[in-house]
Amino acid sequence: MRNHTMVTEFILLGIPETEGLETALLFLFSSFYFCTLLGNVLILTAIVASTRLHTPMYFFLGNLSIFDLGFFSSTTVPKMLLCLSGNSRAISYAGCVSQLFFYHFLGCTECFLYTVMACDRFVAVCFPLRYMVIMNHKVCFMLATGTWMSGCVHATILTSLTFQLPYCGSDKVGYYFCDIPAVLPLACKDTSLAQRVGFTNVGLLALICFFLILVSYTCIGISISKIRSAGGRQRAFSTCSAHLTAILCAYGPVIVNYLQPNPSALLGAIIQILNNLVTPMLNPLIYSLRNKDVKSALRNAFPKKSFALGNK
Repeated sequence: MRNHTMVTEFILLGIPETEGLETALLFLFSSFYFCTLLGNVLILTAIVASTRLHTPMYFFLGNLSIFDLGFFSSTTVPKMLLCLSGNSRAISYAGCVSQLFFYHFLGCTECFLYTVMACDRFVAVCFPLRYMVIMNHKVCFMLATGTWMSGCVHATILTSLTFQLPYCGSDKVGYYFCDIPAVLPLACKDTSLAQRVGFTNVGLLALICFFLILVSYTCIGISISKIRSAGGRQRAFSTCSAHLTAILCAYGPVIVNYLQPNPSALLGAIIQILNNLVTPMLNPLIYSLRNKDVKSALRNAFPKKSFALGNK
């Protein structure tokens, strides 16, 4: 593959139509990135430190925090921040391959994880008495492993199809990271196969996952409607509201983007930034802001200590 490749590095042109805004965007995105790292590290710390949170729901939430630390944000944002700060916009061929692989690996894995979390909430609400039997440690481990392996297979297929093509012309990627739509136009051979497989693979995957999530929450809604007590309905709804909010934050921007017949490059970049940076930053807030168990675990993990000035 590399023997036919004349391009040894690519030049990332950055976010379209943002000339002159580099300093402001650098400060804004750096703040988002710091909050993303801090929030997800706190969530992981709370889950690991508190035995009360060693349940299937928090096991999958911990996986989500791991993905949010590496998913998109740590895959694409550090290089974007370097470019915004005036450093070189060049990225090596191997770096571009790695960026594209991990972007789709983590993205696909998180897509599967959202679906698994929806199924987990379905079992918790519809079969509460059998929940811990159905979602036992072995099942949770197998589901989590399956999401990782599926994401790896998905990313391997897309990356192989993209970079088996020779790149011997322009090296300028009209985007702020290496993604398939931005890299394929630079290839020197016909890209129709890679485009078809990429569109089918990504589109079909997202459609199936979103359909399964809708089915799960339809069943959950039916079950909640049958609960007689208002308190019982409120408790059941509260277990699912955070996950629903996170799904809307993840899928909403993408749906808006792909509903546009001819989306602009700027709109596409905004949508990607929402997915790559804003959603991973919001997930810890969504899952912990109204969650008493997580807040209690954080207080226990980081207890307040009072220091007397005169005592040593």
